[in-house]
Formats: sequence, C-alpha cells, structure tokens
Amino acid sequence: MFVAWRDLRFARGRFVLIGSVVALITLLVGFLAGLTGGLAAQNVSAVLDLPGDRLVLQQPSAGQPSFGDSTIGQRAVDGWQAATGVDAVVPVGIVQGRATAGAGSGAAGSGAAASGAAVGVALVGLPTGARSTPVTDLAPGRDDQVGLSSGAAADLGVQVGDRITVTGTDYRVAVVGGDAWYSHTPVLAMTPQAWAAADRRLGGDGAATVLAVSGTPDWDAVAASTGTSAASPLASLTALETFRSEIGSLGLMIVMLFGVSALVVGAFFTVWTMQRAGDVAVLKALGASTGSLVRDALGQALVVLVLGIGVGMLAVVGLGALAGGALPFLLSPVTTVVPAAAMAVLGLAGAAVALRTVTSADPLTALGSNR
Repeated sequence: MFVAWRDLRFARGRFVLIGSVVALITLLVGFLAGLTGGLAAQNVSAVLDLPGDRLVLQQPSAGQPSFGDSTIGQRAVDGWQAATGVDAVVPVGIVQGRATAGAGSGAAGSGAAASGAAVGVALVGLPTGARSTPVTDLAPGRDDQVGLSSGAAADLGVQVGDRITVTGTDYRVAVVGGDAWYSHTPVLAMTPQAWAAADRRLGGDGAATVLAVSGTPDWDAVAASTGTSAASPLASLTALETFRSEIGSLGLMIVMLFGVSALVVGAFFTVWTMQRAGDVAVLKALGASTGSLVRDALGQALVVLVLGIGVGMLAVVGLGALAGGALPFLLSPVTTVVPAAAMAVLGLAGAAVALRTVTSADPLTALGSNR
C-alpha cells in the first residue's frame, strides 16, 4: 500500500472529488432505497401481517390471481378447511372504502376529520381469535365496532370510544393499533359479518377476498380442487397491481444507479492507473510482484469507497430521520447496509477493470526501451 498511500496524500484533490461523487451516488441510492421500502410498507404491510403460512386467492380462468378481483366462495372455504394437514383457515375480506368521523367525535381532531371530509381506508374483515399480528390485533369483538390502524385514527382525528361512519352505518372505535396499510390506505378492521354487509353496500357479494391458511397440506392439490391458488405472503405481493408497477420502476432506478456507480469508479481508477503506468513499471523492474501491485490498487480504491460510502450513508440516515414524518421513508438494514455493501462491491468491480494496466505493465518501459 506504499504507492497507494503516497497517491492519497499527494493528490488529495482528485480523491476528494471521486469520494464526493461516490458519496452523492450513495446518497441517491440510499434515499431511493429508503423511499422504496417506505412505499412498499404502505402498500403491503397488512398483507404480510395476515396470520397464515400461505395466502389463498381465487384462480381466474385466464391471467394471474389478483387481490382486487379475488372472491373466495363458501365451497372453496369448506374445501380448504376439510383438507388433510390444514391447521387453520382464516377468511379475510378486503375492499377499499371511505370513512367519516362522527358528529360527536374527534373534538381535538384536525384536517380531514375536522372538516367532515371522508377519508380513504381499506376495510378489512377479520375474525377474533386468529394468531396475533399487527393487523389481527385490530379485529373488534362486536359488529357495531371497528378497529383502526394508527394512520386511520390520525387521518380521521378519532380515538377509542369515538364514533365513525362507514358506508352509511355508524360504528364505535374499539381499538387503535399500530401501522397497517393496504394499497397506500390505512386499515380499518371490522368483524366478518359487518364487513360482508359493508361490502354488499359497496356493490360486492360479501364473500371473503383471501384465505390465510396454516398447516402442511398438499398445497397444489388442494388449490387445484378448489379453483384457487396458494402462495407465501411474500410471493402473494405480485397479486397487488400497484406493488408490481411501483416496485418495478423504483427498483429499475436503483439498479441503474448501481451501474452508474461502477462505471464512475471504474473510469476514475482506469485513468488514474494509466497515469501512473510508469511508476508501476519501475516497481516491477525493482522486483515488485503483480499480486502486491494489484492489492495496492484495490486497497486504494477500497479506502476511497469506504470514506465516500460512509459519508453518503450518514447523510441518508440524517435526511431519512428528518423526512420520516413527511414521506413514507424506511430506515432499516435492508435500506442502508445492503445498498452500502452493494456500492462497495460494484465499486471494487469497476476498479478491477483498471487493473489491466497494472498486470500488463512492462518493466522495460521504465528503462526507456520504447524511446
């Protein structure tokens, strides 16, 4: 690392420049990853929290299953309940609706609730007694009660004991829980009977949307016999149209930024290595091995990458903490550590492209044989 440290000390300006570029790209990648994670959580958190090993949706005659079109009839429910190896079947209804704070609720509320405007919510029909998850914990015990996620309660400006109106019917808020979202709308939980009645008022047939099934049955065989499809909660996310389009576009931007980072770092170190080809040839003429020179060049690149990525990630964490209240931003190892590690690996890969000058340097060059 002698030559690498010497370059870092005597050409600070150039390395500060490339380090700044790496930090800016890291900031872009990290912020976009955090925003993608936050948007994804507001799209699918309620689906991931459903209490089942597999989620069962109606299998259409053509195309892929969809949460928006799925309707699970009683025959399919009975088929899954009777299947060998099934431990529990939880029918869940999901439909988009609107709710309004009652006249006597939310005295301290503001925004939509204070003006009496309707708030978009995801009406979720959940039975009590299911395995405890953030979404099942919202399930009320009576048909005239509802459970609200924290987002729904904040939008409506209500608390436990207040009354709200959903599809023309009044309900009392029995539970206010944590974050639960479906297709970017906060969750409002109802009993299965109350949900079925609300679904009919919205034009549906009151049948469940999805089954949360636990156990070890022959998934494919039971799904084929009941006209349904069974997939893990994570794999079921593709049945949400908004999730596919949203994550696909944001993921493509992240991949392109990763590619840009590899090209920028690779281009910088290619030019830098070419400029010191004479020094490398002298070192080879003095007996330096190719391996030591490769370690020297990659070590130099790693120092620049670590410093640049570190500064960029500190900026991501700071800005993410500030933006968390205004934007759906997620700070987690997946949105910070993983992008940082990917940036380091791709940056080293880009720097490795520059090693041809090191490995092919001719000691005779240093002796002036080409002059």
